[in-house]
Amino acid sequence: MLIVMEQQATQEEIAAVVAAVENRGYQARPIPGGERTSIGVLQNKGAVDASLFAGLAGVKDVIPVTRPYKLVSREFKQEDTVIRVGDMRVGDGTLTIIAGPCAIENESQALKTARHVRQAGAHMFRGGAFKPRTSPYSFQGLGKEGLEILNRVRSETGMPVVTEAVDEGTFDLVEAYADIVQIGTRNMQNFSLLKRAGKSEKPVMLKRGRAAIIDEWLMAAEYILEDGNEQVILCERGVRTFVYHSRNTLDLSAVPFVRKESHLPIIIDPSHAAGRRDQVIPLSRASVAVEADGIMVEVHHQPDLTLSDGAQSLYPEQFESLCREVRAIHESLFPETAVAATG
Repeated sequence: MLIVMEQQATQEEIAAVVAAVENRGYQARPIPGGERTSIGVLQNKGAVDASLFAGLAGVKDVIPVTRPYKLVSREFKQEDTVIRVGDMRVGDGTLTIIAGPCAIENESQALKTARHVRQAGAHMFRGGAFKPRTSPYSFQGLGKEGLEILNRVRSETGMPVVTEAVDEGTFDLVEAYADIVQIGTRNMQNFSLLKRAGKSEKPVMLKRGRAAIIDEWLMAAEYILEDGNEQVILCERGVRTFVYHSRNTLDLSAVPFVRKESHLPIIIDPSHAAGRRDQVIPLSRASVAVEADGIMVEVHHQPDLTLSDGAQSLYPEQFESLCREVRAIHESLFPETAVAATG
């Protein structure tokens, strides 16, 4: 249930409604808006009688919420959520480009790639310090050493860094170094990890599970918001289907659907969807055309020698072309916000 307050409602009236909700044994979650405050009613196990709150001072309307996910729903919050990352903003109508290698292999590799993507127009740098892999014999990442290299990348280039926390045990360490903490596809329903992310003060990028329907993905995001962290970026990265021409099937329809259902920003990872270098640029163009808030692309200065996902990593010159093309598409759709805003 959502209690919508009058535009001129006082703080005392809002506090009185919160108290009335909590006195009934529910959780009250005030949601400040551009013109008025709303109050979400949570922890109810069934329908809530609207008449309990409709007559209280300052209340404009009481709206039942029909979705299983509440806090991520547009029924709870109409305005788009905008995530601030340093001087960057994600979800404000601008296009955010995140790029970098799948894994941090050494300092030279990370800095060379970072300089290339920064010059081409990337706004943030991605790179895995901890790598959950299908095979136990594959490169698992450098751990803390990789995080320290990411810190040097940030210091030299000024780009915020995105990297993955693979479990609760590594979350504190990743949180200390990352500007955005990624929760990967394999951990989308790792509920203890989601709850830990909900207690973080850092933005969280939540990737869609490899076989997750969108409701399950949004419910996973609900875990994070329910524990207090409202800074969530959704990332569509393709789902497993019956095809063999690509690693996964990129679900472009997820973008307009999520935009209708949720206020959270949504970006696309075309690299993991494709699994093949020649598909990454076309899928990036399509991602921007369906109005994703950004893209996250794998780039390596020597992809033929990389320890992880070389087949889907772009060469620096390919990434330069990608940036020019997606900016042109975005500018044609939103000429007033063609590049990610700063300040």
